[in-house]
Amino acid sequence: MIIDPSTFTLSAPAPFVVFEGINGCGKTTLLTKLERSLADHNIPHRTTREPGGTPLGTEIRKLLLEWEGEPKDPRTELLLFAADRAEHIEKVVRPAKQEGEWLLCDRFIYSTIAFQGYGRGLSRSLIDEANNLAIGDTTPDLVILLDIDPAVAAHRMATRSDNGRDSFEDEALAFHRRIRDGFLEIASSLPTPFLVLDAELTPDELLRTVGTVLGIVK
Repeated sequence: MIIDPSTFTLSAPAPFVVFEGINGCGKTTLLTKLERSLADHNIPHRTTREPGGTPLGTEIRKLLLEWEGEPKDPRTELLLFAADRAEHIEKVVRPAKQEGEWLLCDRFIYSTIAFQGYGRGLSRSLIDEANNLAIGDTTPDLVILLDIDPAVAAHRMATRSDNGRDSFEDEALAFHRRIRDGFLEIASSLPTPFLVLDAELTPDELLRTVGTVLGIVK
């Protein structure tokens, strides 16, 4: 469900907020700026990511994003993401919710739907089964989707340092176009609130909009 930021009210007092988008959209930059804003307002919070939000997840992340052997079967890739997510839910997400902390998460199930479904071509039913097994009834209160032309995102990635690169960035532009289309379809079709923003806005402009929706900026 794509929300209108001028009318949407976030009801959760300590929300679980997910950041999504194709590689190079700037979600990690926005997440970091929001984290600093929460700290400035003395709001208890945690930041995390998928894959890699737990010690076990860090090892799974290496297999997923730094693997240099023969290409993985898409089903193997899906199950590795699901394993990381199940551990993440139990060790990070649910404890944060129970303790009343805001939780900011870089990627969640929507990336799996977009990358492994629209990108790799796996069936949605198979992806949903893996995701549901991993998360149970845990869903975010808001998803922030940064939308950008994949060609612009590719240029961004080409001009930055290699720090933080992953194997998905080496895929053809057509792959990233499918993922972008997938994210927009996901945002329109699911009941979870999605705040879709133009990723070509400046980080400060994006932060102002997000801060207003989250009730940090009045």
